[in-house]
This record gives sequence, C-alpha cells and structure tokens, in this order.
Amino acid sequence: MNTKKIALKNSLTFCLLVALTVIFIFPIVLVFLNSFKSRLYVSTVPFAWPKGNMYVGFENYINGITSSGFGLAFIRSVFISIASVCLIIVCTSMTAWYIVRVKTKISKSLYYIFVFSMIVPFQMVMYTMTYVVTAINFANVFGIVLVYLGFGAGLSVFMFTGFIKSIPLEVEEAATIDGCNPIQTYFKVVFPMLKSTAITVSILQAMWVWNDYLLPYLILGSDHKTVPVAIQLAMQGAYGSTDYGGFMAMLVVSIIPIIAFYISSQKYIIKGVVAGAVKG
Repeated sequence: MNTKKIALKNSLTFCLLVALTVIFIFPIVLVFLNSFKSRLYVSTVPFAWPKGNMYVGFENYINGITSSGFGLAFIRSVFISIASVCLIIVCTSMTAWYIVRVKTKISKSLYYIFVFSMIVPFQMVMYTMTYVVTAINFANVFGIVLVYLGFGAGLSVFMFTGFIKSIPLEVEEAATIDGCNPIQTYFKVVFPMLKSTAITVSILQAMWVWNDYLLPYLILGSDHKTVPVAIQLAMQGAYGSTDYGGFMAMLVVSIIPIIAFYISSQKYIIKGVVAGAVKG
C-alpha cells in the first residue's frame, strides 16, 4: 500500500513538474515562432505555425537589427552588465566580509541597512534618484553602473554574509601568520571560497541588469539606449503602430545571451542560494 502511494505521489509530482515546464517554456516558444511571421499574422494568429504567406524568414531579424541600432545598444548593454556585475561582486563580498569579521555596532547596523534596502520599492526613489544622478552628471553608462551597484547591494550583501559566516576564522588566521595582509587574505583565501555564491549572485544580477528597462530609460534616455530601450523605441511606428514581427525577433536576440549564461552556470544557483541563506 505504501509502495502504491509513493508511486502515485511520484507520478503526480512528475506531471506537475512537466506542466510547470510547459507553462514556463511556452511563452518563449511562442515568441520564437512569431519572430518568423509578418506583422499582420503576429497580431491575428499568434498561435499558428509560421508557414505559407505568414513565414518571412529572417526578414524580421534583419529589419529589427538595422532599424533599432541594435549593434551599438547590444555593446552598451554588454558593457553595463559586465561592469555592474563585477563591481557588485567585488564590493558587496568585501562589505559582507567586513560585516562578518568586524563585530561592532556599526557593522551590525550596516548589515541591517543593506537588508532594509531590499524591501524599499524602486518607485519610491526613482524620481529623486534620477534628479540627483542628472545633477551630478552621472547620467551616462559609467554612472548607471554605480546606480546598479547601489540597488543590487542589498541582496548581494545578504547572500555573501550568510556564506562567509560558515568560513572558519582559523583559515584566515593561518594566512595572516603566513604574512598576508587583509587584502591578500581576502583575494587569495576568502574570495576563492565564495565561488558558488558569487556565481549565483552574478546570475541573478546579470539577468536583472540585462533585462532592466526602466532604470536605463530614466537615466540614459534615448541618447544611450540599452537593448530593452532600443527594442521598445525602434519597433514603435507612427500613430501607435507596432512592428510585432521585428519586436519578437529582437526579443529572441536579446534573451539568447542571458539564457546561455544562465544554462552554463545554473548548477551553482541552488548551491549558492542555500549557502547564502541557510548557513550561519
């Protein structure tokens, strides 16, 4: 009886997982199929297979890339994403290390400030933030990297702090005895141990920065477009018309890099999340 119950439970779990997989993958497949249709058929028969008059080949991709200035926007998004993620990883991991190892009221208060920042809605500060960034001439690709550092610090510090608590202090003391100063101890001993958590934070922050539309639109505007902003502005025609075929094609191109990055690093996600949220 117990064996039958276990088998039934496993079957139901498998069916549920398959259903969830289909639900999550279906929108991506739908976008991919519609990227090969003409504008009219994307609007009228979005669920149909692209064939006959509907099928336009790679015309949507070519038109989308040429009309949106996608190449320059892509390079700009790559730079912003890589710079932001690298800065977040280095700065927040060092901050978390300081918070864990220097046990003072200041470090404890600093930790709670970072945690509190995770629950502050972006809409509460976006107008003030935009005004300040513009006033200090930070409304450029370098300034937005620092803005992303500020908004991404809360979650990153929280995850790194949880993992660093599990690192034995004796390891760092041994490095100090061997002649390492604090910077050398961090980069040669501590940081290599943060690999799983660092990759997890990198994936989460990279997906956020790469796909973000509102922050680049507010700070950079249409002069320095990132991929989401370029797609939105280029596919909008006169009188509110939208080239949905080109829109779908550009969506496919924009999600390929982040999906490739996620697939290549996804095995570290659960390990990093558990390490950062449970340990300590």
